[in-house]
Order: sequence, then structure tokens, then C-alpha cells
Amino acid sequence: MSDGTSRFTCKGKPVYHFGNTSTFSEYTVIKEISVTKIDAVAPLEKVCLISCGFSTGYGAAITTAKVTPGSSCAVFGLGGVGLSVIMGCKAAGAARIIGVDVNKDKFEKAKEVGATECINPQDFEKPIQEVLFDMTGAGVEFCFEAIGNPATVAAALASCHESHGVCVIVGLLAAGTQLNISGWLFFSGRSLKGSVFGGWKSRENVSKLVSDYMAKKFNLDPLITHTLNLDKINEAVELMKTGKCIRCVLLL
Repeated sequence: MSDGTSRFTCKGKPVYHFGNTSTFSEYTVIKEISVTKIDAVAPLEKVCLISCGFSTGYGAAITTAKVTPGSSCAVFGLGGVGLSVIMGCKAAGAARIIGVDVNKDKFEKAKEVGATECINPQDFEKPIQEVLFDMTGAGVEFCFEAIGNPATVAAALASCHESHGVCVIVGLLAAGTQLNISGWLFFSGRSLKGSVFGGWKSRENVSKLVSDYMAKKFNLDPLITHTLNLDKINEAVELMKTGKCIRCVLLL
């Protein structure tokens, strides 16, 4: 719990909560702020993605960055959150969306959800920010780091248009991580933002996003590559660690 205590025990020892929700358990105790009412007919095996990963990426583009129609975007990291960023960029009307990842197996899915092209930094001898400058002529207008690596945060910022580029940190950096970024990058107008939960207010916006899904304003199906029963959770973790799944839904 937020006060450091736990409501769970196993064989007399405390078991601590995860993410203030602990939704792998049959019963849980959570704060009121973590509960919202959604459409009763919404399929939980789909809209469960809205509780965190999808909303985080989609909102980073829509709410935090405020991607504009006709703009150029780059997304570093093509996991579930990065793909959700791409979906947000597409929904906002971006004309060019460049996916960046060292795993080429993710390119097909990225293009399926809206990327116009994908590149692997390992295919080039020059830094990725120089590659993106060459591709766009002046850098992208919006860039998103969905990895959580300080080096790629710096590269993402440097990939932005020097006068009005916006870089959004979406990936989770470890506590205490220091960023080594040249102050010169900000001189002519670049900006760097952080984004938590896509800038949404959880209780209000989760319900609205579920309604938007039910109205077919976006499709979550491409993000769900596996569905397993809870007793296969170790298999699900292995799929995640090896990069062979985007989102694996566990059924209780």
C-alpha cells in the first residue's frame, strides 16, 4: 500500500502489492483513485490494455506532445508502449511516423499500426540522430523515447527539429538516472517533456478511452499477440523477455 504496509500474506509472511493494484490476485485492496467505472459490455480481455501501457503511449502523442496534423514523428522503441505512441501519432494526423528499434522483427507490427517506415540504428555507421536529420531534412517535429535508456533519450532529443522540436520521455528511467545532454540542444527552441500515463487523469480518462474503443475510434487487437491462462504466467514472462510478444493477456 502507499503507506508501506501490505494486505497480503503467504505462509505468515507479507507479500507486497504491485502498482497499487495487484490485479493478478483474486481479491485486492486498492485506493479509490485506482478504480473507475467502465462500460459493462466492454471486453475486459481487450480493454485491460487501457489501464496502463496503451494509455501511456497513446496519450503521450495525443495529450502530452499534442502531435499536429501533417507533422513528422519518430518513436524510439517498438514495444507495446512505443506501438501505442505510433497509434496516437496516426490518430493525431501525423504525415510521417518513423519507428526506431534494433529488433527488425517489430517493424511489420509497427507499420500495421501506423508507422510509415522503420529503421534499425545498427544498420548505419553514423549516430541515429544524424540519420533522422538526413531523412527529414531538419529533424522530426515530435520524437518519443519509449525505452527508458538515458543514451536514447539524448539521441531522441537531438533528433528533433532545432527550432520547434518536442521530445517526450515515455520510457521508465531507473531512479537516480542522470541524463548527459548538451545544453546547446535547447538553445534554438527544442523542448523536452516527461509523460506519465499519457498525461491522462486516470479516473476520468480510462472510462472515456474504453468508450472510444467501443466506438471503434482505435483498435487494440494488433497489440495483443498472446492470450494465456494465469497458470502459464512463466511462459508469458519468457515471451516478454525474448521480445516475442507485444502484449500477453492473462486470463484468471
